[in-house]
Amino acid sequence: MTSKIETSIFPRLLNVQAHKSFFLFGPRGTGKSSWILRHFPNSHIFDLLASETYNRLLARPQELLSLVPAEKKRYPIVIDEVQRIPELLNEVHRLIEREKLVFILTGSSARKLRRHGVNLLAGRALTYALFPLTAAELGDSFRLSDALKWGTLPGRFAENDPHAFLESYVATYLREEIQQEGLTRNLSSFRRFLETATFSQAAPLVVTNVANDADVERKTVEEYFSILDDLMIGARIPVFTKRAKREMLNKTKFFFFDAGVFRTLRPKGPLDVSSEIDGATLETLVFNELRALNAYEKLRYEIYYWRTKSKHEVDFVLYGEQGLVAIEVKTSSRVRSEYLSGLKLFLKDYPMARARLFYGGNRRYHDSGIDVIPVAEFFKDAKKSL
Repeated sequence: MTSKIETSIFPRLLNVQAHKSFFLFGPRGTGKSSWILRHFPNSHIFDLLASETYNRLLARPQELLSLVPAEKKRYPIVIDEVQRIPELLNEVHRLIEREKLVFILTGSSARKLRRHGVNLLAGRALTYALFPLTAAELGDSFRLSDALKWGTLPGRFAENDPHAFLESYVATYLREEIQQEGLTRNLSSFRRFLETATFSQAAPLVVTNVANDADVERKTVEEYFSILDDLMIGARIPVFTKRAKREMLNKTKFFFFDAGVFRTLRPKGPLDVSSEIDGATLETLVFNELRALNAYEKLRYEIYYWRTKSKHEVDFVLYGEQGLVAIEVKTSSRVRSEYLSGLKLFLKDYPMARARLFYGGNRRYHDSGIDVIPVAEFFKDAKKSL
C-alpha cells in the first residue's frame, strides 16, 4: 500500500503554442484531460467517449460549431479522443481556415486517423505528446524503488493500492481501447500476445519467437505490435548504424511505455530471474525519462540502441545536433569491467561520443572516457546527466 497523492500538484513539462491549433497524443491515463482542464479552463470540450456527443457528431459533423457557446469561441475548442471520428477533421480544417478558430485535438491513438488517410491538417496544427510522469515532474515525490514497482502513470499516485490500479488499467484498456475500437477480433489471442511480448521488453525484438510462444500467426503478431505502436503503449527503437564500422544486428528494440504496466502484464513463475525483470524495468524508466525530456525540451535527438552481431551492445544512443550520447544502464550497485565493454567499443568507433553508465551505486567517477553516474543522480537531473 502507498499513500494517495493529489496528481494535479505535479506540474507537467509540456509546453505548447496556445495560439495555434495542435494535436495532443498520448496513451490512455497519461493525464491529457487533466492537463487540458488545468491550462485551458475556459475552453469548450467535446468528449467523444460520451455516447450522446459521439453519436451526434458522428451523424452530423457539420454541426460542430453550432454546439459551441458563443462566448467560448474565443478560446481553443477541445475535441477529446478525436480519433473516434476522423471525419471531424475535415470540419475542423474548414473552421481553422475560414473562422480562424483554434482547436486542441487529443487522442490516445493516431491509428484511425492514418487509416482514413487523414493528413493531420497538413501543417495547420502542431503535434505534441504526453508521457507518463517523469522524475523531474514528480520532484520530491519521485521514489525510484516505487517507480520500479508501479511505474509513473499519474493515476497510480492517486490510489492507495497501485497494484489494483494497474490491474484495472490493463483490463479497462483492453476492453475500452482495443475491443470497442475493433482493433482486433480475437481478444484472447491479443491477451496472450501481450503477456508474451513482455519477455521482449528492453530487448531486440524477434517477432517469430513471440508468435511461436503466443501460438499466434506471425503476420497477426506483426499487426499486434503495430497496434501497440499506434496506441503509444509500445515503442520500438532502431539500431544505430550511421557510419557503422562493424556488422550490426538488424532488429528493433521493444518497450512497453510504462514500467508499471510492463510488470503488471509480465507473467511470473518459479523459473523467472528477478534480476532480468528488474534490469528491463530500470531500462524502461530511463527510456521514458529520455524520450519525454527529448520531446518536452525539444532536444531533437533521435533515439537508437547499438548492438553488433557479435553481441556487443549499448542500451541507448542519442544522435542529433547536440552531439552523440551513448548510455548503458545497470541495476547493480557495483560496476564490473564487462559493464563498460560495449561503451568502450562504441567509443572506439565514435570517439566524439559522450559515454554514460547509469548504475545502482552512489559514487560518481570517470573511467576510460566513460562517466559512471548513479542512476538516482540521473533521475534528479536527467538533462544535466546527458
